[in-house]
Amino acid sequence: MKIVIAPDSFKGNLTSLEVAKAIEKGVQRVLPKANCVKVPMADGGEGTVQSLVDAMGGKFVYRKVSGPDGVVIRARYGLLADKLTAVIEMAEASGLPLIAESERNPLTATSHGTGELIIDAINKGAQKIIIGIGGSATNDGGAGMAQALGVKFLDSRGREIRTLAAGGMLNRIADINMENIHVGLKKCKIIVASDVDNPLCGKRGASYVFGPQKGATPAMVKRLDSNLNHFARLIKNRLNINVRSLKGAGASGGLGAGLVAFAGAKLQSGVDIVMQATDFESHLNKADLVITGEGRVDFQTAFGKTPAGIAKVAKKHKVPVIAIGGGLSDDASGVFNFGIDGLDSAIARDMPLQEALAGSRKFISNAAERAMRMILVGKKMRKK
Repeated sequence: MKIVIAPDSFKGNLTSLEVAKAIEKGVQRVLPKANCVKVPMADGGEGTVQSLVDAMGGKFVYRKVSGPDGVVIRARYGLLADKLTAVIEMAEASGLPLIAESERNPLTATSHGTGELIIDAINKGAQKIIIGIGGSATNDGGAGMAQALGVKFLDSRGREIRTLAAGGMLNRIADINMENIHVGLKKCKIIVASDVDNPLCGKRGASYVFGPQKGATPAMVKRLDSNLNHFARLIKNRLNINVRSLKGAGASGGLGAGLVAFAGAKLQSGVDIVMQATDFESHLNKADLVITGEGRVDFQTAFGKTPAGIAKVAKKHKVPVIAIGGGLSDDASGVFNFGIDGLDSAIARDMPLQEALAGSRKFISNAAERAMRMILVGKKMRKK
């Protein structure tokens, strides 16, 4: 049998490659001669850089940048083996976990460090940059990132605003000067990997939906949304780009909008981007089975998450799909309507979280073994 193993990472525990190796181990207990093809996956969120470096080769590049609170931190991105493609996770430079919970404030948080990673990648020769956006601490519409790219924001008196741009000061911006934007952006294709479709403003926008988890009070949410509205009008008037109605513009505090407006980026489904980058579809040639998975499988898995994206492509090739989750919710069976044919949980009994995390490799292997044995039962039934 040829079995394609293409899981997402089990976030906070195992990388997608580590999960794939654990699944392979379980498969080979039952079918020791199976041809297991491991293709580490991601959906644009945490683990995307690691997955693509593992799947395609390359290296990690480390750079000191401004964190979301303006304090210098050490962040990394991936430069793939072709030396022309870079992979950036905005959370590395501008993520919520980088700020203590008691100090989180989307009025002052900036995406400047993400822009610094983009510039560093371009300076190292990248002609294509994949940016995973998710887990942000910011609500600045990508203004901080734009400053790092060379964009100047001017106040009502025509003076440059030199402080790091953040969500709370967007209303001070009266004009945009693009004269000094990095020239390398013209030759660099930027693709934004995201699994949300929220608009920039309004009740489903960046501020109202994601602001509270970043520390925004109800009053702050209204102010942030008003500021993003102002920023969007300015972008439309000065750059003739309508980001306000752009699907997905509200991702990462509006960074999606900023990347489109200032870096000419294209927004795409995260898992689709990773599948294209790894040429996943080619691995399905003559495949008998695909095994995918993620840390928790629930009904939301069907919408933009890695297992659903994998299943959609596998279904085109008539290859059955099994998903293994670190855990399964009561509504996980809903994924059966979206191309996933079988489910199993790595956790087969009640246990403390720390025990589950510590033994995750073993538990994932056991789940894969169980799944393969059930498949063999089915084959025996068909023979009768």
